[in-house]
Amino acid sequence: MSYKAPLRDMQFVLYEVLNGDKILPELPGCEDATREIMDAMLTEGAKLAENVLAPLNASGDREGCQYDTETHDVKTPDGFPDAYRQFAEAGWTALAGPVEYGGQGLPHTLNTLAEEMVCSANLSLGMYPGLTHGAVNALTSYGTDELKEKYLPKLISGEWTGTMCLTEPQCGTDLGLIRTKAEPQADASYAISGTKIWITGGEHDLADNIIHLVLAKLPDAPSGSKGISLFLVPKFLEDGSRNPAFCGGLEHKMGIKGSATCVMNFEEAKGWLIGEPHKGLQAMFVMMNSARLMVGLQGLGIAESAYQVSLEFAKERRQSRALSGPQEPDKPADSIMVHPDVRRMLLRQKATIEGSRALAYFTAMQLDIAHKAESAEEREQADDMVQLLTPIVKAFLTDEGFFCANDALQLMGGSGFTQDWPVEQFVRDSRITRIYEGTNGIQALDLVGRKLGHAGGRAVKRYFAMMDAYLKTDGGVPHSEELQAAVGRLQKATMWLMQNGMGDREQAASAATPYLRLFALTAVAYFWSRMAGVAQQQLNDGATETDLYKAKIETAAFYMQKILPQTLSLMAEIEAGKDSLMALTSEQF
Repeated sequence: MSYKAPLRDMQFVLYEVLNGDKILPELPGCEDATREIMDAMLTEGAKLAENVLAPLNASGDREGCQYDTETHDVKTPDGFPDAYRQFAEAGWTALAGPVEYGGQGLPHTLNTLAEEMVCSANLSLGMYPGLTHGAVNALTSYGTDELKEKYLPKLISGEWTGTMCLTEPQCGTDLGLIRTKAEPQADASYAISGTKIWITGGEHDLADNIIHLVLAKLPDAPSGSKGISLFLVPKFLEDGSRNPAFCGGLEHKMGIKGSATCVMNFEEAKGWLIGEPHKGLQAMFVMMNSARLMVGLQGLGIAESAYQVSLEFAKERRQSRALSGPQEPDKPADSIMVHPDVRRMLLRQKATIEGSRALAYFTAMQLDIAHKAESAEEREQADDMVQLLTPIVKAFLTDEGFFCANDALQLMGGSGFTQDWPVEQFVRDSRITRIYEGTNGIQALDLVGRKLGHAGGRAVKRYFAMMDAYLKTDGGVPHSEELQAAVGRLQKATMWLMQNGMGDREQAASAATPYLRLFALTAVAYFWSRMAGVAQQQLNDGATETDLYKAKIETAAFYMQKILPQTLSLMAEIEAGKDSLMALTSEQF
């Protein structure tokens, strides 16, 4: 079984549902993003993902990364350096980079589609350029002109890669507890000292240099998160000498074994300040938000690959007879595709993947509009959507990526549990996506604690206005009754949070995870309604791809009838409040 990029499904969302071929080329600087160019790039990206990256996925998992205790070097799995070189030389690292530093200046949306294919084909390998993209964003937004000119061209070309160094042994989410220090030097640089853990791509053999973005505290830093600054620390300095930023070892992990997850020791390593002193979190969150959207795509990518494997298995595997009677009497048994529970697992994957894809692509397009639209009002409105939806994309798509991989394994039975098939690796690889770049519980807290109240609730008000306008579309919309009910529950849950969570933070926290899922399921329902409407219109207009469009319509019905009703129980969980959660003492557990 080999991965095949779902180009037609991707094009359906990008062009037919979101009108990306009309909206994106109208943005200043994106004039080249025509349908012809985007299709050509997606076709080439699919070839690279299918023929270069995917064949290394299983072998990379078996071999893993190797750490040299004497040199502190890290060797990636066989084939990874050459595959990365092909990826960079084909221009994929430069796709959305700024033109003035060697990038192609194409929309972030197109980069999102490319990332989905990379994550489906080889998640471990895709993480090296993925984090570099975030480093480019942070440096572009906050770096000095000198730093940009010195580092951006080679980061964008892929000659160098980037990392994000936040976590330390004593702190993860609570970054105010970091101990890494930055001492000012006479030449305007800083001496960075400290230990960081779980650093993706901290050391490897894919690129000529590694540019670390490191959170540290200056000697006069105020306590807590308000005292954090951000520094650029290269592996090799401009004169070619080795900066004392060394890998101290690799983590022994459940999955993503081809991705080097490093302990990094900074021993008075030379670094330069990015942005203003004590305001490093602001700069780092540019990188974090980029990474969170990327991780959501990791969930989507793995779900797609797992679905493809389990679907092919179900079509070929023969067990028992259909409950309605033999479907292929000339065969010893029917394929397991005839069994309702197998179809339930397949349709749950299909409906979730295709709905999540629409949500992710919509969010990516809003990011492009927020950065490039001509009017300030349009940029603000799009940015509100990005801020609101980023934690939802990260959490929901990674939850569902893991659930889909689990469904694929369950469908395949004992075969899925063996290394003869790739699904067991997908289950292991996908599990981390729910944890890193802020656990999904943290995403839920971010949604209810920050994003709902952002600018006086402006973002969520705009979201509900978008839902209301859609539901009032002339001529009606598919599944309007189910969607209206779900939107009503989401509005009611939002009001509950405003009434109960504002004065009691434990109440808000107790509702956060079910609220995020309620929001996500409702958002995906909105996109399924839109997709069903587009598909029906295409059939009415005489489209020849009848199977494609009929499948969209039927899958939308499955989603509304079999998945969206989860919002009922989520609403009940939210309204139950915190009491049963907080009642037990520590000793009673």
